[in-house]
Amino acid sequence: MKYTNLPHTDIKVSKICLGTMTWGNQNTEAEGHEQMDYALSQGVNFFDTAELYPVPATAETYSRTEKIIGNWFQKTGNRDKVVLATKIAGPGDYTAHIRTNGFSSSALKDAVDNSLKRLKTDYIDLYQLHWPERQTNTFGIRDYNHNPKDTWEDNFSEILHTLDEIIKAGKIRHIGISNEKAWGTMRYLEESKTNNLPRMITIQNAYSLLNRIFEGDMAEISIRENIGLLAYSPMAFGVLSGKYIKGTAADNARLKLFPRFSRYSSEQSTKATKKYMKLAAENNVSLAQMALAFVTQQLFVTSNIIGATNMDQLKENIDSIHLDLTTEILESINLIHKSIPNPAT
Repeated sequence: MKYTNLPHTDIKVSKICLGTMTWGNQNTEAEGHEQMDYALSQGVNFFDTAELYPVPATAETYSRTEKIIGNWFQKTGNRDKVVLATKIAGPGDYTAHIRTNGFSSSALKDAVDNSLKRLKTDYIDLYQLHWPERQTNTFGIRDYNHNPKDTWEDNFSEILHTLDEIIKAGKIRHIGISNEKAWGTMRYLEESKTNNLPRMITIQNAYSLLNRIFEGDMAEISIRENIGLLAYSPMAFGVLSGKYIKGTAADNARLKLFPRFSRYSSEQSTKATKKYMKLAAENNVSLAQMALAFVTQQLFVTSNIIGATNMDQLKENIDSIHLDLTTEILESINLIHKSIPNPAT
């Protein structure tokens, strides 16, 4: 395994992070425990979860994933071996079954306390805001279209003051954002610098061969401000394994169970995936490992969040850490990207 530090800290984390959002829906608790056992044995010490997991979010499945992780900590005593990240759910119809008061002080405190109970731990290493409260272009929306009826009011300072209280109480160690844009990221950093408040140290956004939008303004912010990307969906919902093109996807594959998750299934995305599949074959590497290695090698990536629904997938994904893409392969990837830029968002 390869390691780096969470930005602005001395906390060592694996370059591969174990994603957990299928546990409690596509995966059983026993399977989640097996994945954690194996990942830890391979040097993966960084686990990412969220209060709303598993996905898709429903009232019936709410918080199952955190409970699965908490039971594993209790069973194994491995809490001190893991750098643990979780998230408060953002507001909206999708999460109205969780709460409706956004990132208010009471919401943040309630969310942290309940995650601690479910995770059976006294502290969370990295606490993240799952997506912005304001209306902006997240989750597959390509461009920003301002809504003059958006009732959101600037509350960056209030959020950071509340998180500062929670940090001082010893419940969380560091904070991060997720599904954020350039403006929101800089506003958080500005508030921290101006008012001596806790600093966002990571940003968890989508990044893959099919979605390199982060390489725009966000990459410069990430590098110049040292706010590390925790890349999610590096396999584009499994599309970049090639299994949907080959027709080898299992019955419990995400896009078979939840076809509405079509973010990476456009005609252009399929066309690009076929080109990447051909490139991988020409270089005797699996498409999955090439896709993951591409993400892991980026300068702005702190850790690459992988997910799997079976052990064979998990092993292949973790083993991608041993693949270093050559300059020639990277140049070929960029030629494909140039011909079909960001087919997914």
